Amino acid sequence: MDAYEDLGARQGHPWFGSRRLRPAAPADTIRRMLRHELRDTGWPHQRILPAAPMAIPRTAYAEIFRVSAALVELLRRTALETGPTTAARLAAYRMPATEDRLWIRDPFPEERYADCVVRPDLVIGPDGPRFVEFNVSGALGGVVETQSRLAVWCRLHADEEGRTPFRSPSPFAARADMFRSLSRELALAPRVALVGSSRVNGVERRYFEMEADYYNSHGLTARFFEPEELTEAWDCAPHLRHPIGLRNFTIPDWLEAGLDTAPVQDALDNGCLLVGTQTSTFLHSKLTMGLLSEGRPWMTAGERGFVERYLPWTRILSERKTDREGRQVDLLPFVLDNRDLLVLKAGLGECGNEVVIGREVDRAAWESAVGEAVAGGTSVVQDFVRPQTCRVALVADGCDEPYDAEVAPVLGPLLFGGRPAGLFCRFFGDGSAGIVSVRGRGTSSSDNVVVAV
Repeated sequence: MDAYEDLGARQGHPWFGSRRLRPAAPADTIRRMLRHELRDTGWPHQRILPAAPMAIPRTAYAEIFRVSAALVELLRRTALETGPTTAARLAAYRMPATEDRLWIRDPFPEERYADCVVRPDLVIGPDGPRFVEFNVSGALGGVVETQSRLAVWCRLHADEEGRTPFRSPSPFAARADMFRSLSRELALAPRVALVGSSRVNGVERRYFEMEADYYNSHGLTARFFEPEELTEAWDCAPHLRHPIGLRNFTIPDWLEAGLDTAPVQDALDNGCLLVGTQTSTFLHSKLTMGLLSEGRPWMTAGERGFVERYLPWTRILSERKTDREGRQVDLLPFVLDNRDLLVLKAGLGECGNEVVIGREVDRAAWESAVGEAVAGGTSVVQDFVRPQTCRVALVADGCDEPYDAEVAPVLGPLLFGGRPAGLFCRFFGDGSAGIVSVRGRGTSSSDNVVVAV
């Protein structure tokens, strides 16, 4: 049987293409394999699961990663130019005091390795891809999940010679390549410290150990370290040290769990390079996206056009004038009068928290949220992008056969050291749109990996 089916006009928005992969096993087999692969990681139960990898044309797949890499470079330059020093940037961003820690003493590697681990989030709007935020942190969601989903699809869809009817990079393989390059560039041993904690809510030890096991079986030496174990990464014989690694945690998550960040600072002070560095927080802040969308003095006409094409209109919220579709507007009155067009976002936030979609609240709630955001000075407003849909095959609990549904996916391309590392996606199985997060408040979404065909 042909691995593909042609949906033609039934597929949805043309960007998604017309071909998709057929489910390669009964619904129960697919459910069992997907859940087994992510067992004991802390990943929440999903009532609705994909029945096959989501497939898009190779040209669309290439566009996503080409644009992602270019936008990240512009984002990096924008963030670093907000101040000549870390202290100046902290002031410019009004960063909370909790984020003023875990800096490398030498500012050059601190800045150079800030964008090693990136996952933008984008939706397909009426005119194609629109990047709605940038997650820049060693603690990105979607890495283990994409690796696990991909492993299932490769087993189900490969022929007897191991060939699959699709293409996708492996997240773990791409990250291993990143660490090999880092070790060569810095003339350090390829011994990798994966720093995190299974005491953070929603994460279990196997989540970290899966990646360590992969590295250890593919030419790197790796170990998962809880914070209290980190002295063993540097206070030991030179040939046993782990001089490079991944900072697979966020400061807010550790503080919420009552975990001390001091062991991480000790490791940094004693020569361990953990990526992405704390400077990544500036790139991660949505304020940087607002600055880039508004335009920087150093940008060329080509860069401005590129940003306008792929970023929705985004502005740091304050009482001022700004450009809107070629004319000057008073930003605050415009925002108050046009909630149906806009989304309000805090500069820092995870899992869709601190996001208000104007069309989903009444005027009083919108005015209240905008007022608080103006007072805080660290929020942005962004054009609402109406997500376009595609047709996918799903399997739900209690369902004997895969079935079709229209979904509006949020796509998350993974880039490690600038390398494409897989395409994570999240969606609501009932086809609704909005704040899509597997670990977010309210209804949990589903996830999948997107492949090229």
